[in-house]
Amino acid sequence: MTFDFCTVYRKHFVTGVFFPAIAMISFAAAMPALAETDTQPTAALDLVWENHYITEGRNNLDKGGIAWAVASVEHNDMVAYAVVGRADQVNYTEWNAGLEYTLHLDYDIEATLGYQRLEFYGDERASDNEFFSSITYSGLNWFVPAVSYTYATEASGYFVTLSVYSPWELNSQITLTPYVSQGFDFGYSSEAHDGANHVQFGLEADYQFSDNLTFAAHMSHSIALEDIKQQASADGVQGNLDETYAGFAISWGF
Repeated sequence: MTFDFCTVYRKHFVTGVFFPAIAMISFAAAMPALAETDTQPTAALDLVWENHYITEGRNNLDKGGIAWAVASVEHNDMVAYAVVGRADQVNYTEWNAGLEYTLHLDYDIEATLGYQRLEFYGDERASDNEFFSSITYSGLNWFVPAVSYTYATEASGYFVTLSVYSPWELNSQITLTPYVSQGFDFGYSSEAHDGANHVQFGLEADYQFSDNLTFAAHMSHSIALEDIKQQASADGVQGNLDETYAGFAISWGF
């Protein structure tokens, strides 16, 4: 799901590539053991850590990384989730809670619609509401394009991401997924410039330990484009604006 689970002063939606992938892995792990009927709810718990908190090509923390705990329940294509994140070196805590519904438009096409509430605690207190959607085509196993959209009410702006994933199953337990994505900002992360925000690429590795337990890791690199560069210039920030970060996750299905 889109826990893309990433404001007022951050204006993010834990929207990197990693969280949505981990969420989908969790439910995939839970389904074989629990889906006795079409109407039986399934639940998942994810623990995630990343060495930097990167969203929309920007580092949201002055230093250090962030750990996340995600609890979610799925029933008849509806997902309810709650997320808590805490920085490991600075004073920052984030709570998110939301709903997401999946639409099966065609055999190979799925769309999602969702809403989430975000609360931020740290040196500053803030909150936001976000409405999000996505559409994914899975007709080719090795080439999965997707488009995601997020609108933030406090910023009165939206962010669009175009992504391509290429999952490769090395065996029944290990899957490697290289990906590339490009983000476009329209008043969501900055107000001065609308258009190309960043390009990001990376590699995700998933290990299916059992039907209900999955381990995952990723390495990602984000390249700053005009939106980030103009914002940095206005803020007097100099130096390399590109970001490299990594993380790992454990997912349980119940």
